[in-house]
Amino acid sequence: MENIESIRSKIKVLYETNPHVHLSISVKHPKLQLNDVSVTITGIYNNLFRVELDESSPPKGYTLQYTDVYIKTIRIAELEALQRD
Repeated sequence: MENIESIRSKIKVLYETNPHVHLSISVKHPKLQLNDVSVTITGIYNNLFRVELDESSPPKGYTLQYTDVYIKTIRIAELEALQRD
């Protein structure tokens, strides 16, 4: 089982190597449903990270928490591929 610190470090590696990832989000408050959308990680912070939708004009950004990745309300396809390896 992964902890939040290892998720944070893996997202940081993605940010530094290839920040373009595919994201799925299912959150009730605020209501947000995204399914396998292409985003760019634009910032890494202590308790959260920032992404922008690639195909949005003007760019639409979201601030996300590592804990949501941990409890799987946010799924990053490239991160899940890293975990399988």
